[in-house]
Amino acid sequence: MAWRGWAQRGWGCGQAWAVLVDGRSCEELTAALAPQRLLGRRFNFFIQQKCGFRKAPRKVEPRRSDTGTSGEAYRRSALIPPVEETVFYPSPYPIRSLIKPLFFTVGFTGCAFGSAAIWQYESLKSRVQSYFDGIKADWLDSIRPQKEGDFRKEINKWWNNLSDGQRTVTGIIAANVLVFCLWRVPSLQRTMIRYFTSNPASKVLCSPMLLSTFSHFSLFHMAANMYVLWSFSSSIVNILGQEQFMALYLSAGVISNFVSYVGKVATGRYGPSLGASGAIMTVLAAVCTKIPEGRLAIIFLPMFTFTAGNALKAIIAMDTAGMILGWKFFDHAAHLGGALFGIWYVTYGHELIWKNREPLVKIWHEIRTNGPKKGGGSK
Repeated sequence: MAWRGWAQRGWGCGQAWAVLVDGRSCEELTAALAPQRLLGRRFNFFIQQKCGFRKAPRKVEPRRSDTGTSGEAYRRSALIPPVEETVFYPSPYPIRSLIKPLFFTVGFTGCAFGSAAIWQYESLKSRVQSYFDGIKADWLDSIRPQKEGDFRKEINKWWNNLSDGQRTVTGIIAANVLVFCLWRVPSLQRTMIRYFTSNPASKVLCSPMLLSTFSHFSLFHMAANMYVLWSFSSSIVNILGQEQFMALYLSAGVISNFVSYVGKVATGRYGPSLGASGAIMTVLAAVCTKIPEGRLAIIFLPMFTFTAGNALKAIIAMDTAGMILGWKFFDHAAHLGGALFGIWYVTYGHELIWKNREPLVKIWHEIRTNGPKKGGGSK
């Protein structure tokens, strides 16, 4: 006989409004045919299978921000933007996801220190010219009538009263404030999470290793990091110089993020990270290693002081414990990587990298002095 039926997809004949055949449900049809025993129990089983529909195969969802669902582990920290709707795609071969970041880290670090060496060369050349320009400017100011309440003059006076280190980090602080404001634009949220947070499970791996160093979602997080950077800026620039400090700071941001990648891949705890803490830990560790007897204090408890060496030991111990115990409020792997890089650089890296910059500077000097060779004629 002809069977006419209607069914709602995904429902079986064992449910209330599953399938109607000639106006009767599957249960009624089976009960009517069972006493007749036309084909025995096999026919009943056949009818039950035909009356239902198979469930559609479950779609494989891409992995979200952590091993749990919807970034559950990372919602505990207010320092990280909400990533419940952000989908990440961890590689089926996690170790392979570290190859590109490794090459990027090595290449960027080399370019940073090479650029710093050229920058120092150009700075030394310009200081001679600026010295004579300064003498000329002072003479013009002496014969030029002065304006009272000149705002530009007040700004120049404030700027000149800053130390070299404070003037150097002013640009870094301004960049962090700008990125913090961009986080407040709702239409940029996806772009900010994609490029200004570092995560080995993200499709974009390399550029966030640098950009996330200037990225803060929490005002308290940014204020604390920038205060520490401002406090140590004079010491670190006096030790390394302006150009070497900038190379160290930018390289430290990338290196600390790479260590964070390694830690996340090793533990399987994927999630976004952001902030300048890794680079600042490098600065702090470098200063504490060079001046271990220096006295430090906590901003909220200025009456309690301790030596820089003891402070560095306590920070390394805390971040090591955080990595082992799986604390998730901070990215302890990035902190630890930044601190170890700072200790290594002032102990060995300065001798290995910065003091061997002379061949590059000579090549640049020849290019600047002789200029590009003119071609066209044969000798």
